[in-house]
Amino acid sequence: MADSPARTPSGRLSLAASPEQIALGPLDGRYRPAVAPLVDYLSEAALNRDRVAVEVEWFIHLTHNSVLPGTEPLTASQEAGLRRIVTEFDDASVKELAEIEAVTVHDVKAVEYYIGRRLEGIGLGGLTPLVHFGCTSEDINNLSYALGIKGAVENVWLPAARALVGQISDMARENRNVPMLSRTHGQPATPTSLGKELAVMAHRLGRQLTRIERTEYLGKINGATGDFAAHVASVPSADWQQVSKSFVEALGLTWNPLTTQIESHDWQAELYADIARFNRILHNVCTDVWSYISIGYFAQIPVAGATGSSTMPHKVNPIRFENAEANLEISSALLDTLGATLVTSRWQRDLTDSSSQRNIGVAFGHSILAISNVARGLAGLDVAGGILAADLDQNWEVLAEAIQMVMRAEAIAGVPGMDNPYERLKDLTRGHRVDAARMKEFVSELGLSPEAEARLLALTPASYNGIAGELVDHLG
Repeated sequence: MADSPARTPSGRLSLAASPEQIALGPLDGRYRPAVAPLVDYLSEAALNRDRVAVEVEWFIHLTHNSVLPGTEPLTASQEAGLRRIVTEFDDASVKELAEIEAVTVHDVKAVEYYIGRRLEGIGLGGLTPLVHFGCTSEDINNLSYALGIKGAVENVWLPAARALVGQISDMARENRNVPMLSRTHGQPATPTSLGKELAVMAHRLGRQLTRIERTEYLGKINGATGDFAAHVASVPSADWQQVSKSFVEALGLTWNPLTTQIESHDWQAELYADIARFNRILHNVCTDVWSYISIGYFAQIPVAGATGSSTMPHKVNPIRFENAEANLEISSALLDTLGATLVTSRWQRDLTDSSSQRNIGVAFGHSILAISNVARGLAGLDVAGGILAADLDQNWEVLAEAIQMVMRAEAIAGVPGMDNPYERLKDLTRGHRVDAARMKEFVSELGLSPEAEARLLALTPASYNGIAGELVDHLG
């Protein structure tokens, strides 16, 4: 008789018993396509591949420089054979490592044994003791994480973020001269241009990209407590600091000369703070664009076949921006936690960082997902020029600022009758809607100089935005 399907205590069929692997989290479920590029850098499998790579390169580095007596540089064929252990790392490799780790109950030791199994076939069986020579697990881990994070930032996150900032910058340039009513504290205020407001956001995001692009990715390989103790005890003739420094720098990282058993992770905290700040600025982009959509400044282009509401057929919801807000908040919260946790280690070592760092990919994944959604959301917008223009025309009272400032300038120039300009405009406009006719009438009755009066009579809410369009040029 066949086994009955597994059931939960409540009597439901157990999905956990399904032969197909069912994702627990959304990044490995519905959102997998958006975050898939990160898998090659920040997944468990990628970490193990990078561990193998670091171990292999350390082996080659020690032999290439004849650091240990009795060793000499490998042949080109032997070096190529070693590096094939990395380039041929695949699903079967992941499975084999898991099987070894089930016995060792130690992930890095499993990597050491994995490589050791392959040396005989390369003609290097006699050098098996050189694998992991002088290393503590954290020597391999810190370098592997640094390589994975560096690869994820430079090859996945930064290109996506740069493309989004470029998209916002292009929108700013296209709309540089589209007049728009400002809303300070949610109330009608001095007009601006749509392009200039978008340029502000692009500029803010761009500054964070510059900081992230300058990230130093630090690494160390100096033994159990960072003192090269085992190295010096075994090979006192070697210049171990130089061996360590040249190796770390050859990996494309910055050498950290002063550590405990762990590399201090301060650079990670710095990077995560910058990415979290980028996230939060992008969150501000989402809330602003969402608000502009809600008052009709942007029209959303309907997607054929899509449903905005299960009950209200007319709706086109700004879901891309709402989804991005949520994912940016999750990403920033994780990045904040990582930054706060990773800079602390009890004495020379504890394993808090080991558990924390397993969530780096999750933090980046939610940020990448948000960036993707914002890009898609922006691409589905049309500027509603008619609504922008009508909104300006309904708020002539915003010219009160310009009029009272001109009156101040006139008073300084000696024109009589310019007393109490602020108070007079306040009486006219505060709590009142003022149309074009009433505003022009008021200006005509002030007794301004002919030039000033003509300038103000020609002014409209749509033209009262200073040099907003020119400011967009600061985007470069």
